[in-house]
Amino acid sequence: MDTNDPFAPHYPTPTANRPLLGLTVLVIEDSRFACEAMRLLCLRSGARIRRADSLRAARRHLQVYRPTIAIIDLGLPDGSGLDLIRDLATANPRPEVVLGTSGDDFAHDASMEAGANGFLAKPITSLANFQETVLACLPAERQPTGPRVVSDELIKPDPIAFQDDMAHVADVLEERDDERTLDYVAQFLGGVARSAQDKRLEQAAKALAKMRSEGRPTSSETAVLASLVHERLSDRLAI
Repeated sequence: MDTNDPFAPHYPTPTANRPLLGLTVLVIEDSRFACEAMRLLCLRSGARIRRADSLRAARRHLQVYRPTIAIIDLGLPDGSGLDLIRDLATANPRPEVVLGTSGDDFAHDASMEAGANGFLAKPITSLANFQETVLACLPAERQPTGPRVVSDELIKPDPIAFQDDMAHVADVLEERDDERTLDYVAQFLGGVARSAQDKRLEQAAKALAKMRSEGRPTSSETAVLASLVHERLSDRLAI
């Protein structure tokens, strides 16, 4: 008797070189630079990728599209990615893998407590680490068979994506400078700076975040950060 189900979904078979072949990834990430890194990681791994830059955009995607994997940044412009992790962890159907991502020290434990299957610490540049983290959360039938070469490739996103992030922050600071905006800017630039290995920008973002957490005036720190952002925007012509 034929036991094959003609209506069962057919997935391309993952290979040693493309271990995530057949998987679809929804990346919820507001940084163009971080998302460009994720696009390259998925491309090298064989996965298809879609992007949402906010919780609202992600929920619109999820109304019509159910990815295999959801990778959720914890710091988003309209709220915390932890809320979406909690929602997806109990959704039916839910993505096979839900991963949190952030550069903050607290983020791993918070993501796992919210129901994530795993966590990717920023900056996400190692192809091997990305693949191993995803594969560790997938069922056996989704994984490549036989030996697999572990790549030591490090991903380098296009500098134009970094410029896009600087332009985004400049626009945000020009439009409004309320307390919530400053918290978002400090968190956003801290993550982008770590990914881009921009120490001056990272230190300035940390200084703003520290002053905000202590409830102290931030006009000086905000001015320094804005100056660094515009300085990096002036490099656009050189790229």
